[in-house]
Amino acid sequence: MSSRLIAPRRARWLAVLAAVVAVFGNAAPRTPATAFDAVDPFIGTGGEGHTYPGATVPFGMVQLSPDTQIKPRKDAYGWAAGYRHSDTTIVGFSHTHFSGSGHSDLGDILLMPQAGDIKLERGDASKPGSGYTAQFDHASEQAQPGYYAVTLKDRNIRAELTASARVGVHRYQFPKGTPAHVLIDLRTSLYDYPGKVQWSRLRVRSDGTVTGFRETRGWAPGRQLYFAMRFSRPLTATQLHDTEQDTPYKGFPPPGEKNPAQRAQIEGRQLVGVFDVANDGTPLVVKVALSPVSEAGAIANLDAEVPGFDFDRVRTDARAQWTQALSAIDAQGTTQQRTQLYTALYHTLLGPTLFMDSDGRYRGPDNAVHQANGWTNYSTFSLWDTYRALHPLLTLVQPAQRSSDVVNSLLASRRESAYGILPIWAFHGLETWCMIGYHAVPVIADAYMKGIGGFDAEEALQAMVASANYGPYDGIAQYRELGYVPIDEEGEAASKTLEYAFDDWTIARMADKLGKPAIAAEFNKRAGNWKHAFDPATGYMRARTRAGNFREPFDPSDSGYGSDYTEGNAWQYSWYVPQDVAGLAAAHGGDDNLLARLDAVFDATVDPKIFEHMEDITGLIGWYAHGNEPSHHVAYLYAYAGQPWRTQARLTQIMRSQYHARPEGLAGNDDLGQMSAWYVFTTLGFYPVAPGSNQYVIGRPFLPRATLNLPNGNRFSIIAEGVSDARSYVGSATLNGKPLTRAYVTHEEIQAGGELRFRMQATPNPRWATDPAQRPYSMSAQLQ
Repeated sequence: MSSRLIAPRRARWLAVLAAVVAVFGNAAPRTPATAFDAVDPFIGTGGEGHTYPGATVPFGMVQLSPDTQIKPRKDAYGWAAGYRHSDTTIVGFSHTHFSGSGHSDLGDILLMPQAGDIKLERGDASKPGSGYTAQFDHASEQAQPGYYAVTLKDRNIRAELTASARVGVHRYQFPKGTPAHVLIDLRTSLYDYPGKVQWSRLRVRSDGTVTGFRETRGWAPGRQLYFAMRFSRPLTATQLHDTEQDTPYKGFPPPGEKNPAQRAQIEGRQLVGVFDVANDGTPLVVKVALSPVSEAGAIANLDAEVPGFDFDRVRTDARAQWTQALSAIDAQGTTQQRTQLYTALYHTLLGPTLFMDSDGRYRGPDNAVHQANGWTNYSTFSLWDTYRALHPLLTLVQPAQRSSDVVNSLLASRRESAYGILPIWAFHGLETWCMIGYHAVPVIADAYMKGIGGFDAEEALQAMVASANYGPYDGIAQYRELGYVPIDEEGEAASKTLEYAFDDWTIARMADKLGKPAIAAEFNKRAGNWKHAFDPATGYMRARTRAGNFREPFDPSDSGYGSDYTEGNAWQYSWYVPQDVAGLAAAHGGDDNLLARLDAVFDATVDPKIFEHMEDITGLIGWYAHGNEPSHHVAYLYAYAGQPWRTQARLTQIMRSQYHARPEGLAGNDDLGQMSAWYVFTTLGFYPVAPGSNQYVIGRPFLPRATLNLPNGNRFSIIAEGVSDARSYVGSATLNGKPLTRAYVTHEEIQAGGELRFRMQATPNPRWATDPAQRPYSMSAQLQ
């Protein structure tokens, strides 16, 4: 790093800051709508947000939402949630979806109402009428938490959706005088390709209940899902079709069968059913329950949660659940501020998702059925994303039982796994092996360090150590041998070394609290392995070969899947030492050098085309990429070097450019709530840079007042006196009336309730929270 970068550039900073102070507008706070009414489920459904607008309840197993296109696997990225706001067609309404993921799957049990002629194939979306795909426009759409509605305009069918935890409920209004049909397609999937459906079944039972299942080999191979479906009016006719042509059924027909489509039960790989009902001019209600266990389990879930056909009651119950969940935060601010905050909070409460029947049974990664006694089983763990802020947020806004259940779910998965390790990226109980690290470890450690119990801490520590020592996984054997992952033996080696080191630090923290000094010492040493990736000659984190040499040639701007870094480059990954930022500063030669390099990241002129081959790297501010997780903590690092006012300025810059109240309002994938969790924390005024430390690094508040209604009954208020576009800097702060001169608050302080008050001003206060003793936790400083 040249001396030019080290020199202070206060004037340049002030010029940059003057250009970015307009974040949300100067409107004075006014009495807004409720938190529920403030949510806009369409935010994130356009661009790269990959969220869905459909109906679900907090952490529900059912995510009932429209699918606007079914793309082949190679094109599935942009439709990872099934819905894309720029589309004008709807294929149908399926019952399972990811929210904000960077990978596609699910889209199970697709229903589509039809009026008039029956069509069994989707057809071509560009050719209206060629199949059962229907046209729509956004003017007819309505979305609230737990509810979605749209008009299929070429058929004039009004479709409404709501949900309970395990049941999706549809209400269809057909045009008068036309035959009414409901199609179920077990062939379609998100992340679609020939042969994905391994086997499926459709059965019409004597009481009119339709049941079935399908097993797929998509992102998580061998995934089984069962369903049960009932109609509010008797079926007048049914058709069950196996559209697979190369292996027709060779057996004998059942008694009285005149047409194979009239069969009451079929099995195969390409099944579709059509169910006719009388069109008496009143709405038809269809309810569909899911089960990971069996068709009988799906029927039991249906009876337990939605015994009748009162659509409005289910919608009201969903609204009540969302109203309760969103009441975790009382926020004052402009309409736009509240829309963005409560929509972000809503997105953080969509997962992990429930994955067990109403009787507590669930299917594990061993494909066996297990019983959860005294806890609730969850799945959909995008841990590389969500350990950073999503899970820490849940420890604040959800009852402790939620995080306890998450930990028990992770431990159960490890017990049932053939590999004996904690999940990496799992959904519907199955491992996908996507992404890097063993990030179930910091989720468990963070919960334990915050005093969350209800799980066996000794078993948890054993599971964490076993996962960190599992040699066949992603270069761990070499990491344990050398202290780093060698790039000539394992791809993305620099990133893996850095992320393993952080996970190891969280193991050390938990081991120390459990009174296991030998384990704590071993993993504290491993937590320093980031130093093996640091190249003092260039100042970047780099990949080494087994011989110990940094790989050449080297260009810090290079990125690529399977390269030295995971979804990033040296500019982005060279900051990943959240457990020891003070040590990182020392490696750079001191705070001034660290600050200068941070400025170089944000202030660089970067052509976004350099990342055209990397769909995950979005939301650029210089080299900073807010659209992907490795950058999420970087703006807060200025506080570790004694200049929290620069953190405040960068957060203003990020919030202004990366979040908007429109469908394209997210700079990148929401990643199961991580992008939204960052927004919630940052809006409040602090962020968990190092989960497991029990500290939240102070940034700057964006609202005049926000109160956390904590599950323990306490209230913690954040007040920003005078906050506005022009007053975006912290002049001073108090905690419960006493001066706060440090750049962090602790989890314990928040849980105790009270008031964090900021006096905001127009210019930076370069003297607030600058001394080393006032800075957030760093491992090397703690060990001195």
